[in-house]
Amino acid sequence: MRYIEVTVNTPEEEIDRRCEEMAAFGVSGFVIENEADFLSFLENNRQYWDYVDEELNRRYSGLSRIKCYLTDDEEGREQLRQIRAAYGDVGVSFVEDSDWENSWRENYKPQEVGERLVVVPSWEEIPEGGRVPLRLEPGLAFGTGSHPTTRLCLAAMERFVTPDTRVLDLGCGSGILGIGALVLGARYCLGCDVDPKAPDVVISNGALNGLGPERLQARAGDLIADASLRRALGGGYDLVLANIVSDVIIALSPHVPAFLKRGGVYISSGIIDGREQEVLAAIEQAGFTVIERRREEEWHCFVARKP
Repeated sequence: MRYIEVTVNTPEEEIDRRCEEMAAFGVSGFVIENEADFLSFLENNRQYWDYVDEELNRRYSGLSRIKCYLTDDEEGREQLRQIRAAYGDVGVSFVEDSDWENSWRENYKPQEVGERLVVVPSWEEIPEGGRVPLRLEPGLAFGTGSHPTTRLCLAAMERFVTPDTRVLDLGCGSGILGIGALVLGARYCLGCDVDPKAPDVVISNGALNGLGPERLQARAGDLIADASLRRALGGGYDLVLANIVSDVIIALSPHVPAFLKRGGVYISSGIIDGREQEVLAAIEQAGFTVIERRREEEWHCFVARKP
């Protein structure tokens, strides 16, 4: 089926009223694109990123509009006539129906990472070549293997994994880092994330790789703010992984030594250009010795060891 996409430029103070009016025309479902809401969202979620793409900023600059989608039939065209009569010149384009649920999968193919791993979406065949497959259901939480920060962390981790390695994955998201360590042969991994959905996603992705609770577990919570959670996570880990953002790594680093045994390794990634020196200072101030630095595009990764 074909749909009519209607765009109504609307002063911010008129958005609610116009949505009510359009609902009276029989329109259901609106997309509100508004610069003020965009800026508010960024301000209230700073812990999740260090930068916003300039193109995205430009796209929302001065923006205040309502979008709706009408069926391209008699009923939809009558609704469009009413909208035009009420608001004058509106933007109109046509979009074809699609298999939205599955079309996004075309963007995800097996990806070789580091020297040993290949990240394989759950619906794809495992490619030949001898690499260790890491099965994943992309899109459920942050971490698909396609971003440089994730690749940096996975590649840095490879040489530190042994059959005795116990891993703590902080900001675990989809679980890709911890699961990567386990498929490479690590003994155990515990993941932790502020997203309450993350533990279920981690366990689900673990099951795709044949990993049960004896090797993979996950918890939700803010370990920086919650001392009881930090105690519950325990210590004696050989490897701590943190692919987050610079501000969180800086705040997290003083707590990491308590999780690691002597000689343990702390790998942090998600560090954008311009923040690397701040993060490096925080890691060294926490008592670590940085033994390796990696970079891909504008992203940095530090490998540090606890004395």
